[in-house]
Amino acid sequence: MATPSPFSSARILVVDDEPLICGLLCTILTGHGYACRSCGSVEEADALLGAQPFDLVITDYQLPGRSGLELLTTARARYPEIAFLMATGADDARTAVDALHAGALDYLVKPLGPAKVLEAVQAALASQAAGAEQQRQQREAEQAHNELQRMLALRTQELGGALERVREYSAETLEFIAATLDARAQEVAGHSLRVCRYTLELARRLNYSPAALGRIERGAQLHDLGKLGIPDAILNKPGTLTPEETAIMRRHVQIGVDLVSRVPSLRPAMEVIMAHHERFDGAGYPRGLAGDAIPMDARVFAIADTLDAMTSNRPYRRAQSWEAATTEITRQSGRQFDPRAVQAFLAVPLGRWRTLQRG
Repeated sequence: MATPSPFSSARILVVDDEPLICGLLCTILTGHGYACRSCGSVEEADALLGAQPFDLVITDYQLPGRSGLELLTTARARYPEIAFLMATGADDARTAVDALHAGALDYLVKPLGPAKVLEAVQAALASQAAGAEQQRQQREAEQAHNELQRMLALRTQELGGALERVREYSAETLEFIAATLDARAQEVAGHSLRVCRYTLELARRLNYSPAALGRIERGAQLHDLGKLGIPDAILNKPGTLTPEETAIMRRHVQIGVDLVSRVPSLRPAMEVIMAHHERFDGAGYPRGLAGDAIPMDARVFAIADTLDAMTSNRPYRRAQSWEAATTEITRQSGRQFDPRAVQAFLAVPLGRWRTLQRG
């Protein structure tokens, strides 16, 4: 008994002007579970291909009138989902090269042995199936990418229209925006309010004026404003982001800047929004700024942001101790953080930080 092929439901068209060859191939193929049709010319093959679906075509190179190579060339363009094998009566290297260049997955040399035919058929069908699956995945990835871009553009447009109406802000307005940000980023409830308190504590230690304190407070409250434009599937993804998702997530910086720039009364917050992911050593984003090129407000805020990230519970890890956070921030002095801001942080007793965390 013949062993069933993993592609036993495949439909195969044999094209050869010798009826004996057609009969032999169809007998071999149907004996292994394939559905087989045959014909003797390119014209007949065209008609059959247009009338019913096929998964594979085995065509002779030498046919009356138009050649098997012509059939391969025209049919591949019309039916890219069909696999092709070329058969030839001589071991002609030039024929094989022409066939492979035209899109054949392999070529068979007559006389056609059953084992070789079945091996080539199964390999061709497997290759075609793998290619079709790859194309399907690529289409799905492109559709997902386009949908993410559409959602991002739509959400940004909606937020822009809403924020433009906020001409006069109040403390309550900014607190509401911060609470909205925290509500969307499910794993960091209360983050914006805590990081605002930490930022103000550091700024006071650095002798900020009352006006400057108001400016950095607004920046701290709105630092992640642009995340309102990031799709929930990315913002709250529990695992590692893909490179494309990371690129989209990083766009929250520019989205936030674009939104705030439309409201003159909120523009003082732009320095923190624009630069809160920059690093003192220049390894941050979006502009790779280093040292004093990073606005001081952003350098101060960066420590407050890291402090809250380390001492808050997340779905993927528990909060670290205040001592561990202090050690890490100290270690990153001159690398991630401005040494002056680190010194201001170290001047604050741990008890004070715990009090600010509780609100």
